[in-house]
Amino acid sequence: MARVARGGDRVEEARQMLVGAKTLEQLRQAQSVVLPLDYGLSLEQTARVIGRSIPWTSRIRNRFLSGETAGDGQRQSRGGRRRQLMTPEEETAILAPFLDHASTGGILVVGQVKERIDAQLKRPMALSSVYNLLHRHGWRKLAPDKCHPQSDPQAQEDWKKNSQKPSRKRKPPSPSSTQS
Repeated sequence: MARVARGGDRVEEARQMLVGAKTLEQLRQAQSVVLPLDYGLSLEQTARVIGRSIPWTSRIRNRFLSGETAGDGQRQSRGGRRRQLMTPEEETAILAPFLDHASTGGILVVGQVKERIDAQLKRPMALSSVYNLLHRHGWRKLAPDKCHPQSDPQAQEDWKKNSQKPSRKRKPPSPSSTQS
């Protein structure tokens, strides 16, 4: 036997919300309360009528019954850094010397960054998490350029002009190598 819909004391408020709903979510929330109470629909039927899943319908209905209106800004949206180990400011402070060194032509060694983070946290951190942290702060792995920043193009040209060129003639094979 199905459960009896609860919330009869709030049905008038839900009817008012049906008339004055500003968003589609508010309309659906009011319908999730009014349809079972006024028309005797089950939760499955209500979900089908408002075009949502059964868990979503149950959740939005329970939120209304607890005093929360959809889209009113009371509830923060899902997202954010729920499992952060450090604040963004702490991350920036740890990475600053490494990124400064890398921006002036130095090499950023991820192992050294990981050691410093592990020491700060007093526990080990996964290497993939260190790469994610670097990516979050705008670091990307760059391939080396074709020339060294301290190279001298004039000295390289002089060397090319003055060095001996290898002979392009091929020596004929010796008679002993052709006979086996």
